[in-house]
Amino acid sequence: MTWARHQDEVRAAQRLRFDVFAAEMGARLTTPIAGHDVDLFDDYCEHLLVRDAQSQQVIGTYRVLTPAQARRVGGTYSDTEFDLTRLRTLRPRMVELGRSCVHPDHRHGGVIMALWSALADFMVRNQLDTMIGCASIPMLHNGVVSGDAAASIWQQVRKTHLAAIEYHVLPRLPLPVEHLDSSIAVEPPALIKGYLRLGARVLGAPAWDPDFNTADLPMLMRLADLHPRYRKHFLGA
Repeated sequence: MTWARHQDEVRAAQRLRFDVFAAEMGARLTTPIAGHDVDLFDDYCEHLLVRDAQSQQVIGTYRVLTPAQARRVGGTYSDTEFDLTRLRTLRPRMVELGRSCVHPDHRHGGVIMALWSALADFMVRNQLDTMIGCASIPMLHNGVVSGDAAASIWQQVRKTHLAAIEYHVLPRLPLPVEHLDSSIAVEPPALIKGYLRLGARVLGAPAWDPDFNTADLPMLMRLADLHPRYRKHFLGA
């Protein structure tokens, strides 16, 4: 588990992201480097890497945008998808998590738990207390491209995990949930389920990201809300 210190380490993370988002999930990426997922936020982010013990290949990654770097770049990636006006009081101690992905051969709890442990340590070390990000739901469901699964997941989580109204945000390109079948019995993606178990909250209705062909749920996790079961594991308290 390392934080990227050199450009070649960032490139390894960007290659993994390209393989997962473009090759596996069909995202249409506008990238200056073939075979890599690169955007304007990357140069401002810290990149967390998990490597395979034998091959040293990067098998998991997150990128983290700190409050100071968000000010330098002019906002967060989430700002491009949502109006985050109501989060303005949180921004001084708020990081954005993004571009989370794990190599398909390593999608078990161990890699994600390792990433989350390192993120918790980073938050405490830098005296930060809030994490936000866009959690993606694929538009492809049972081989058919539609937003029905995403609309159904939104209807589930809004009943159980919706944040207080003072933190609600608005999608810039809303998923048209009122025109979709939101009654499908479908499980949220593993990453979203994991966030909710930790104590994360959903900040509002999903945005549609046509490039990644996903519905993105705005999510917020505050260390103060971390479920007691995980508090000792991640914070040692």
